[in-house]
Amino acid sequence: MPKILIIEDEAAIRRVLTKILSEENKDYEVEEAEDGLEGINKIKETDYDLVLCDIKMPKMDGVEVLEAAKKLKPETPMVMISGHGDLDTAVNTMRLGAFDYISKPPDLNRLLNTVRNALDRKNLVVENTLLKKKVSKKYEMIGNSDAISQIKEMIEKVAGTDARVLVTGPNGTGKELVAHWLHEKSERSNGPLIEVNCAAIPSELIESELFGHVKGAFTSANKDRAGKFEAANGGTIFLDEIGDMSLSAQAKVLRALQESRVQRVGSDRDIKVDVRVVAATNKDLKKEIEEGRFREDLYHRLAVILIQVPSLNDRREDIPLLINHFAKKISQEQGNADKKFSEKAIKLLQDYDWTGNIRELRNVVERLIILSGQEVSEDDVKLFASK
Repeated sequence: MPKILIIEDEAAIRRVLTKILSEENKDYEVEEAEDGLEGINKIKETDYDLVLCDIKMPKMDGVEVLEAAKKLKPETPMVMISGHGDLDTAVNTMRLGAFDYISKPPDLNRLLNTVRNALDRKNLVVENTLLKKKVSKKYEMIGNSDAISQIKEMIEKVAGTDARVLVTGPNGTGKELVAHWLHEKSERSNGPLIEVNCAAIPSELIESELFGHVKGAFTSANKDRAGKFEAANGGTIFLDEIGDMSLSAQAKVLRALQESRVQRVGSDRDIKVDVRVVAATNKDLKKEIEEGRFREDLYHRLAVILIQVPSLNDRREDIPLLINHFAKKISQEQGNADKKFSEKAIKLLQDYDWTGNIRELRNVVERLIILSGQEVSEDDVKLFASK
């Protein structure tokens, strides 16, 4: 039920506006405030779908209400109404964020059309916000264990900030899923998410990959090339396996984090970048620091928020959910009907030692789906999933 607030110091006009809106739509829930100060207090306490606000009022005029309301509830559309309207006032209120400006006495059709359009816009904003907060099914994090629930709660807390996050955990646990959740639930979700596997890039090329290069910087540099930090501008860069990065590259990453600037290899020109950094590693970085393979100052820059992803052996209660998820997904990919796993088969898989974690479990589920009969049985697990 749409909630509408009318802020108007003249009681007769408040009553007329309330009557018009109530007759237009019985579902409108209309509240009134007799001055700007009361209106702002109501906006603080309640989430309105629309505010109709007079401009000339005692205690706090409509322009002041508009400015304060936009700070409190920027997504709430404001329609300004005034009997003393002129073009300058209308332009000023629109510049300050008003949805529309209507002169008194308001034309009935114009008023109702404006109300409908403003409510439609509010619904669209809400829908877009909800969509933005939903994570792509491709990167869904499956599990209800305490460990996974804590990770999800942590992501909800920090995703909306620009705080750097260091994700740790064994290989195959899904550290990249955490990075995708952080990005897709952030205000940067409309920007790029650039992934860099630091372990897969030769050490002599990592700096060029991250920061780009200019033509002639080295033998094969036959043209200027932007790096991953530039590509991630306005979004997020995910530095996977950062524990494998060379000390030379670490020094440049540290500078990029400190100054929000990068230099292409072979250039002395700074390029400003606006990038959120999420890093991941399966290594014990504190041990790497002790042994001189990782910079302590970079560690402290990266580890503003630490998220530890548990091994599958530490969240065995999630294995039935993961099996069902993978079974359904793999069957769909292969164009086959969903294949069920017997309870005994699932119990047996729960007792396995999953050294390869979730990645290994998915491979085993796929093997069982391909090689077993109509239902995956305990015998199938013993035969085809042997370690």
